[in-house]
Amino acid sequence: MKEYDGMADDPATFPPAHADDGRPDPVERLDETTEALSVLRDAFTGEEGLDEALRRLAETAAGAIVDAGAVTVSVLKLDQTRTAAATDDRLVEVDEKQYSADRGPCLKAARTLTAVRAVVGEHRGEWPEFEVAAAEHGIRAYLSAPVVLPASERSEAQHVGSLNIYSRTAAAFDPFDESLMRLFTTAASATITSAQRWHRSRKHVQHLEQALESRAVIEQAKGALMAAHECTADEAFSMLVERSQRENVKLRTVALTLLRTVTRPG
Repeated sequence: MKEYDGMADDPATFPPAHADDGRPDPVERLDETTEALSVLRDAFTGEEGLDEALRRLAETAAGAIVDAGAVTVSVLKLDQTRTAAATDDRLVEVDEKQYSADRGPCLKAARTLTAVRAVVGEHRGEWPEFEVAAAEHGIRAYLSAPVVLPASERSEAQHVGSLNIYSRTAAAFDPFDESLMRLFTTAASATITSAQRWHRSRKHVQHLEQALESRAVIEQAKGALMAAHECTADEAFSMLVERSQRENVKLRTVALTLLRTVTRPG
């Protein structure tokens, strides 16, 4: 799989930057973005939900990218793409039109693993659904960059979503904005990875807790059988296993049923 390098293959995809276009100095923009990402990093905790973490990321990007009117984050899961976060919920419709039509700048960025800038009004034949939805919401320019989980020893690089920026200015976004976007897509990748790792750990702990609880219930049931039948622990356990197999139910369920029986009044 081709890795996303943060740069568009075609330089013509973006308009040239001009020193006198009224945009902030690049160094100033980079400093502001770096500071915003530092605040975002310090605020992130793995215990918060993925959508909440991505929403804060979107808000940070919207404040750092010049001319960004709103930001959404598309997440690909089980071959289905959804908008997991948005700074303006009204613009989620523009993303969803692309998902349902299976075309648009968001999906092109995902499939080519390169940032894609679209000026609304110039792609009516290529992405008609996107064009109509964007125009209805007053969007003039759109910039989408893929979010890719880096390759590891166990897997190849994996596309997991896109960061999408909307603007009501047709001349919005330049190559430097694309470079800044790379910082945010890297942050999004790290956020998704951390959330996945935390949820896996949480699920593992839950499984351990369930196993310990099941063991406690089974030990109690064994004790009840040993008292009732004056048998050994191994014999009591064999009774539970035999009933579990005969009734085709889990051993813990057999133990719980037995305990309810012996503790029932009368």
